[in-house]
Amino acid sequence: MSVYDNLNPPQKEAVLCTEGPLLILAGAGSGKTRVLTHRIAYLISEKGVNPWNILAITFTNKAAQEMRERVNNLVGEGAESIWVSTFHSACVRILRRHIDFLGYDNHFAIYDTDDQKNVMKEVYRKLEIDTKLFKERAVLAEISHAKEKLISPADMEKEAGRDRTALVVANAYREYEQILRKNNALDFDDLIARTAELFEKHPQVLEYYQERFRYILVDEYQDTNYAQFRFVSLLASKYRNLCVVGDDDQSIYRFRGADIQNILGFEHDFPDTRIIRLEQNYRSTKNILQCANMVIANNEKRKTKTLWTENEEGEKIHFRQFMNGFEEAEYVVGEVQAAVRTGEAKYKDYAVLYRTNAQSRMFEEKLLAAGIPYKIVGAVNFYARREIKDLLAYMRTVDNSVDDLSVRRILNVPRRGIGDRTQEVLQDYADEYGISFYDALCQIDEIPTLKRSAGKIGSFVSMIRMLKTKAEDCSVRELLEEIISVTGYRDELEKEGTEESESRLENIDELISTAQSFMDAAKEEGREATLSAFLEEIALVSDIDTVDPGQDYMLLMTLHSAKGLEFPRVFMTGMEDGVFPGYGTIMSGTQADMEEERRLCYVGMTRAMKQLTLTAARQRMIRGDVQFNKTSRFIHEMPREIVDLGHTVRETSGSVKESMKARSGLPFASSKPSRGFSDTAPGIYRNNPYTHVPKPAKQFQVTAAAKPDYQEGDRVVHMKFGTGVVKSIVSGGRDYEVTVDFDRAGIKKMFAAFAKLKKI
Repeated sequence: MSVYDNLNPPQKEAVLCTEGPLLILAGAGSGKTRVLTHRIAYLISEKGVNPWNILAITFTNKAAQEMRERVNNLVGEGAESIWVSTFHSACVRILRRHIDFLGYDNHFAIYDTDDQKNVMKEVYRKLEIDTKLFKERAVLAEISHAKEKLISPADMEKEAGRDRTALVVANAYREYEQILRKNNALDFDDLIARTAELFEKHPQVLEYYQERFRYILVDEYQDTNYAQFRFVSLLASKYRNLCVVGDDDQSIYRFRGADIQNILGFEHDFPDTRIIRLEQNYRSTKNILQCANMVIANNEKRKTKTLWTENEEGEKIHFRQFMNGFEEAEYVVGEVQAAVRTGEAKYKDYAVLYRTNAQSRMFEEKLLAAGIPYKIVGAVNFYARREIKDLLAYMRTVDNSVDDLSVRRILNVPRRGIGDRTQEVLQDYADEYGISFYDALCQIDEIPTLKRSAGKIGSFVSMIRMLKTKAEDCSVRELLEEIISVTGYRDELEKEGTEESESRLENIDELISTAQSFMDAAKEEGREATLSAFLEEIALVSDIDTVDPGQDYMLLMTLHSAKGLEFPRVFMTGMEDGVFPGYGTIMSGTQADMEEERRLCYVGMTRAMKQLTLTAARQRMIRGDVQFNKTSRFIHEMPREIVDLGHTVRETSGSVKESMKARSGLPFASSKPSRGFSDTAPGIYRNNPYTHVPKPAKQFQVTAAAKPDYQEGDRVVHMKFGTGVVKSIVSGGRDYEVTVDFDRAGIKKMFAAFAKLKKI
């Protein structure tokens, strides 16, 4: 019996159709990874294609690793020659070899979000841009969108015309690019954009990779932006053996530049395209699928398909509405506790999904109080912690000393008595002579005003030169341990002897383990474990890559982060108009915005395998103000007959009214899906105890709170969570919302008046 006989008919058709452009419309849970891996195996074993000629692109390292393992199991010998990677990883490999054609050094650095912010601060300083008029985050977002569309600073400046605001952004973009190039650095958008530029400007490089990759497979095609589309189009233009897999109903990244038209118009971009639909779902129960199908059917801009399954009918979808977010979180935690206590489920069976990160706070507090293990996907990355960024900056300096950002970060870490004023003089000298910050350090004797600092700076330069020499002969782990030793970084933390320093030491030990794991994996895969490769791998780690499926903890994440995952039991929380869909979407009034929100709802629902619970609150505190929200319009699009409304409704905090059987109040969808939104669809209905309008809240006179005496970046202490670093302070009207990365408790959001944080 052939391994291909285990595929259903559409899956088998997709595997055997190997030549020419192919669009596989793969619904949620329809086995698309199985199709892709079997397709690769078929190309090699049955069609005689050299593994060297196959490129498979995914969107996460986790998905790439899973695909690579499955291909290895099917094909065995030779599978290691296949390129299975993310867009960014594939582009980095190409750029490491050929970026010198664009005037960069091959040892370029990859800047993360924090690095970009630091560069933008330098841009604002040089161009004297008013931060009150132009927010750094907004300008960086404009630059990112420009790169996703392959728009250069010159193009942006031309489009700006006489628009003064647009010209400021264009000038900031130009200066930002100059600093990156001077530092021999790329940001994440550059990885794709520069590769597309390389292909367009240097046909000989493009031709090499066209011959190399004669068969190209792209997963999650609905999430590609223009730069990614251009990259793939150029690669596939010679042999046209391009297979893309995706689901327009799961296109949820428009805010990141994803263009749903890439998948909707694929057959127009690539004539003679064959389209195959995978509609059998292997993940969810019949009730979950029916409910999800009814919701997504209200979108007009989609390719028609209907998921079906041979799985059991399963439980009804559960809907619970509470007085406030506090009781919503209390219910979720209580349900989990009860199921785990009786052995019905494990913690790792559960995922709590929400529209925005701010919604996690209530659940965190309840989970902490209940002693339930959990992990937040999207919290501060391990590699963003101060001690880790410091040590990585040393490694980046050794690998690429023209990376001014890294050199400046470590010049006085640990403290060497080199102050900010000294660094400003050095930077001015570097700017005047058009050299890197590190080269300015090497020429310290030429700067008369810094004679008193010459000895300290000279010692630093000698140390870096020694580490560069050592890096030529030692392993990545040995280099890291040498850096820790010669800088005295560990010694300083050990002298502190505090709980915080102990935690930071543990993080350093974990980084050493990461270096060893990298070396072990490289040896197993037969590749060289270079310093550049290690720094590159770390730079491309995503939040979801850190999730360990073997650990028994709950996961908390946004609906966007849940894409591509599945869980036996899912809680979708905050199902209210104004939260999901958000007020911005509702107020925009555009069909495109609302359809994207509905696709996001569909994605959340189809993460559930066995049990799906939707929760809402009648009132919720948002940005310091209590808001009364209607039940989400997406709830009203679900078929009433398969939704369980529950037996109790909480009227006041801490008390439960007598059991109330749900009647026919909620305006659930009929068997025929509706189009558009009527005035009554999201409304409140009198007869339903779950959706009545609460009595007006008692009014209080509240004065605005004074601004905290700490700032972003300051270390603070909380009487419950201990010490941490302030990440952001946002005015919420009557109070300030403070986000703190606590050393042990992780990211917490709280109001300043209640948190009583003290600066240390």
